[in-house]
Amino acid sequence: MEERLLKLLGRKDYVPANVPELLLVLKEPRNQQQALQKVLKALEKSGQIARIKGNRYIIPREADLIPGRIQITRHGRGFLTPDEPGLAEISIASSAKGTALHEDHVLVRRDVVPRGKKAHPEESRSGVVVRVLERRRSQIVGTLKRSKKFLYVIPDDPRMPEDIYVPEPKDVGRPARVGDKVVVQLGEWVSRHTNPEGEIIEVLGPPTAEGVDMLAVLRQYDLPLKFPAKVLKEIKQFGKKVTESDCAGRTDCRAHSVITIDPADARDFDDAFYLKRTESNRWKLWVHIADVSHYVKPGSALDIEAEKRGNSTYLVDRVIPMLPEALSNELCSLKPEVDRLTKCVEFLIGDNGEVIRSKCYPAVIHSQQRYSYEEAFKILKGTKQKTPIECMLKDAGRLAAKIRRRRFKAGSLELDFPETKIRLDDHGAVLKIEKVENDESHQLIEEFMLLANEAVAARLIKLKRPTIHRVHERPDPDRLEDYRQDVLSHNVPCGNLEKPAEVQKLLKKLGTLSIGPALKIGFLKSLMRARYAVEPLGHYGLAKAKYAHFTSPIRRYADLVVHRSLFEKLKSKSRSLARIADHLSSTERNSADAERDSKSVKLYAFLEHQIKSGELHTYKAMVTDLRNFGVFIDVGDLGMRGLVPMSLLDDDFYEFDDARMQIRGRRYGRVIKLGEYIEVQVAKVDTFKKQVDFKLGGRKAMKPKDKRHRRKGKRKPAEQKETHKGQKKRSAPKIAGREKMSRKRSEERGKQPRSSRNQRSKKANKSN
Repeated sequence: MEERLLKLLGRKDYVPANVPELLLVLKEPRNQQQALQKVLKALEKSGQIARIKGNRYIIPREADLIPGRIQITRHGRGFLTPDEPGLAEISIASSAKGTALHEDHVLVRRDVVPRGKKAHPEESRSGVVVRVLERRRSQIVGTLKRSKKFLYVIPDDPRMPEDIYVPEPKDVGRPARVGDKVVVQLGEWVSRHTNPEGEIIEVLGPPTAEGVDMLAVLRQYDLPLKFPAKVLKEIKQFGKKVTESDCAGRTDCRAHSVITIDPADARDFDDAFYLKRTESNRWKLWVHIADVSHYVKPGSALDIEAEKRGNSTYLVDRVIPMLPEALSNELCSLKPEVDRLTKCVEFLIGDNGEVIRSKCYPAVIHSQQRYSYEEAFKILKGTKQKTPIECMLKDAGRLAAKIRRRRFKAGSLELDFPETKIRLDDHGAVLKIEKVENDESHQLIEEFMLLANEAVAARLIKLKRPTIHRVHERPDPDRLEDYRQDVLSHNVPCGNLEKPAEVQKLLKKLGTLSIGPALKIGFLKSLMRARYAVEPLGHYGLAKAKYAHFTSPIRRYADLVVHRSLFEKLKSKSRSLARIADHLSSTERNSADAERDSKSVKLYAFLEHQIKSGELHTYKAMVTDLRNFGVFIDVGDLGMRGLVPMSLLDDDFYEFDDARMQIRGRRYGRVIKLGEYIEVQVAKVDTFKKQVDFKLGGRKAMKPKDKRHRRKGKRKPAEQKETHKGQKKRSAPKIAGREKMSRKRSEERGKQPRSSRNQRSKKANKSN
């Protein structure tokens, strides 16, 4: 019935009809009315059809209605990613988002400008939320507050600015006190002109109590701590070892010197590889990926839970795995010295890094060595290799470098930024912050995995098998043009950024400029966000027309789907896959937000401790943006961004020059520009808004008397100045009498002598 209904509504001669009329047109008996209503409700919830006045149904596009997922910024503005592939992103003003919350599935009416009327380009891509089809989450975490008459909760998520009214909590296990972190079940919210209402369902405790900060993150993003009993029961049937019956029908690669390279603290090893030179001076590369599909079967309790989670989430103090540890850390993990089942992509590669051919098959391996990135890096940079495995690793590094050069030559973009990793002590406080560099060891694994992902996607497209692709759509031309104008305003040459070659040229140029990193951040903001889709739309950032996720099935459900599409003859419907792709895109964003917030709460506590103790650290920060209210900075050592408000630039009165994108001190002439590095200290931490304000640190702000001769050193006395002929300049005429009288009268009036005031005024003008 569903397919017939969609086909009917999609006809050009279709007239919007209600349920009784649809029954007649579909030639269904009246006793099928409830079944039809059920189908209509499901299609409406998914956004495939829309209900209009008179309870009539149409295809949304017919009424300029577009279903999609809404993302809301901290400033309240929304952006809709349409469900339909190829449609441009739609901007939604804060006053036009209705009661939609971040990540809700909504229906938006696109603004249409009458023909003949010239409109601003943005107006054609704006809209208004007319209906919330499905809430992404109904439970909100926040801080309990009390006014004179009622209780309310301030949400932790700054993208939800409305306070939630709540009654006195009952039966929640522990008393709720003002200031506690609580979980609220959101009630029906029908109008943005009234505050939402809810009910407290859990009291987490005081925000300063140990463990409450991370528990709040877990509840906010609905991350489960335990697996259902059915899932754990299913896992017991697999045993703890790979048996010979499991290896039946697989290519035996146990004689190969297979190795893994992962972070030092990793326990789930998705991928491994082996490299060997052939007689024809070419290379054979075996990329092995954990065979999760052998254990996780479609429709099982394990599969249902894995799909629900979508992916593993790596918080600062723990991992919320997609699969139970018995699989993720044991039976599926490609640990050394044990047999493991894999899906293998075998490549024949030329000595120049070009892929000649590839093939895929199930295999069994016995990993010989497990390296951390640090250990692999030492071998790659070393001059002597002691074992055959180390020689193989060195060869792999050289080959990966050639593959990487070919990728960038084909148009791939260099968009990597340094990352940080927070180490905690036994009490959950920040112990140290480490920088994670994208060195040759990381690049080696990255290039081999990219090859496998691309080869599998190409194979599936050739076989015409529906699957889930990893897509990164081309950026909006108007956004690119706005960014281009911004770059040109800094006197940096910039061509047509719709051409990948010009983008590469610009990024290479930015790598040589002090302002480059700041402008590179601006380019990242102009890009679309990568997501999952049924359509092979290509990957803009990697410059690949065919691309899918295949290499991390332990921690990503999308990879598991791709494994099944390639190796199992399943009849997956595109509509079902589209639903899964949308869900996985959503869970991925949810995990990214949770991971970011888990870092933030620890950093906020770390910085608040600095303020309270008075032991302020000085950090080097890059200026990434300038506004008339302050300076936005990126603090690399903390891995976070912040703001230096104008009010905290207290060593002078600063003015914002939007033409030159800089701020200048009016009295002493200090200039702060985009891309400049400044020294800062933490000044204020706002945990509600999730913002950190900094102040200038390092060298102390000089007082006026210290800055009289700031540029050329102390001025020489008049009698020591030399003329242009090398002679000493004559002293000023003696006017001691008048000078003394003037000073005396001024002192009596409590003022400076006129000559002194004039001299200071001239020096101030000179410094400006």
